[in-house]
Amino acid sequence: MNEKLIEHLSSNANFALPSTLDRCIRCNTCKYAKDEFFRSCPSGEKFLFESFWASGRIKIARGILNGDIPITNELYDAVFACPTCGACEVSCQAPHQDTIVNIIESLRELIVDSIGAPERPSKIFERVQTTHNPYNEPHFDMELIKRKYILPDKANIVYFIGCTSTYRQQTIRDATLSVLKKLGIDFTIVNEYCCGSPLIRTGQIKKISNLMQHNVDEIRRTGATMILTSCAGCYRTLFKDFPKYGFGFPPEIKILHTSEFLNEYFKEHPIPKKENNVHWITYHDPCHLGRHMGIYEAPRELIAKISNLDLIEMKRNREFAWCCGSGGGVKIGYPDWATEVAFERIEEARETGVTTIVSTCPFCKTNLEDANKLHKSNMQVLDLIEILDKCLL
Repeated sequence: MNEKLIEHLSSNANFALPSTLDRCIRCNTCKYAKDEFFRSCPSGEKFLFESFWASGRIKIARGILNGDIPITNELYDAVFACPTCGACEVSCQAPHQDTIVNIIESLRELIVDSIGAPERPSKIFERVQTTHNPYNEPHFDMELIKRKYILPDKANIVYFIGCTSTYRQQTIRDATLSVLKKLGIDFTIVNEYCCGSPLIRTGQIKKISNLMQHNVDEIRRTGATMILTSCAGCYRTLFKDFPKYGFGFPPEIKILHTSEFLNEYFKEHPIPKKENNVHWITYHDPCHLGRHMGIYEAPRELIAKISNLDLIEMKRNREFAWCCGSGGGVKIGYPDWATEVAFERIEEARETGVTTIVSTCPFCKTNLEDANKLHKSNMQVLDLIEILDKCLL
């Protein structure tokens, strides 16, 4: 058996090996949303081979363990063409239900350690090494924002912006900063590096300890007791992956997505009744906020608190939501397919009759916007914080 894979799976998936991999009987429940029989797996539906569904990837892991499958670049597509959205975990009925994404990520780590990462995802590692972000942009000087918004060096809350909102979706960053300032929240920002999520999702973990240590040190200097992030990917990484790799924050430091924080805040502080120019919307659940972290109701409760804003649900919502297609390295590895997956979500939003789709993740917004532009759709794509900002005086 492949001892290295056992080590990877045992440490990352936290379940008994190898017997757990034998529990998948390929019953096909991972292929469809439980109870409703909606299509749920973007990868399997695209490539239509067993290897591209969760059951097939578990079989690949078993084959490598047994020594029946060699590690070659022929495994790249089957293992890396997956947004790790977690829809398979929701529908799976077997005891290994909660470990499928970990199995896939462990397979990726093993492949990267053995033969290197696929060409496109490997660029993430190169970029983060030189510019501390996966977009290869010059490292952003956070002191500019601190001076603009008159932010202190020490505060109760750190707003961890994330790379996508810093380098691609600045409207989300600026709206979040604006909302926190308007509410008089005691917060600051830090000289952050990439949280490491793009590297972890693509099996390239050699660089993440440096990134995590830097971010932990920066946050600790502020004396903060809470970390807020408007990025679903950063949220999952700070909350789950930092402790997994030995960089967890003390229990007295809370980690919250902005939708959670603001939903709780407005339970005691009513939102001013300022009308907004958006009325009917539908909400897209980010995979990292929803299936990965179980946060479904906070954004919806926050939407309900905003004057003149009404929500119409898509047929696939909450734990059964169709992925936006950009996670797990798919956006960089398979960009055309990523926008294809996103456009299916755009079309599903259109079926509700609305003209605005709202999410709570800058990565989701980016990919939905890209699909929107590519197909010349007239769907407006917004982040919830952008709507909220316009409602506050």
